[in-house]
Amino acid sequence: MADATSLRLTWEPRILSILRIVTGLLFLQHGLNKFFNFPPVANPRPYELFTLVPGLAGILETFGGLLLIFGLFTRPVAFLLCGEMAVAYFMSHAPRGLYTYTNGGALAAMYCFVFLYLFVAGGGEWSLDRLLRRGAGSTSGTAARRAA
Repeated sequence: MADATSLRLTWEPRILSILRIVTGLLFLQHGLNKFFNFPPVANPRPYELFTLVPGLAGILETFGGLLLIFGLFTRPVAFLLCGEMAVAYFMSHAPRGLYTYTNGGALAAMYCFVFLYLFVAGGGEWSLDRLLRRGAGSTSGTAARRAA
């Protein structure tokens, strides 16, 4: 059986990549739903996409989700999305009550902290950021995993 350090060193960058990809796929759905009602929901929210907040949120969620899926510009995108989710939480959910379970803000809070983690940790082993950095020859091996 592998020891904990070996297991962590082997899987940590890969699990980080899986977290980034799955989060990007889930977040992309929010943007696509705002623009195209896809995936379709029974009672779609009437977003006015050309107003500032829903339009900007839809753009950030669609393109931010895509960039996260591919791991391109992971840190700056995650920073923007973390901010978006913090604003969404405090503008929309916090006024409805203190507890996320009752104010409907659990998902916004969760996304906010996942994006904060991705901002700090980077895109992981399976990201275009890492591939581009490796292609530039600036880092390699373990250092590249830590930098990604």
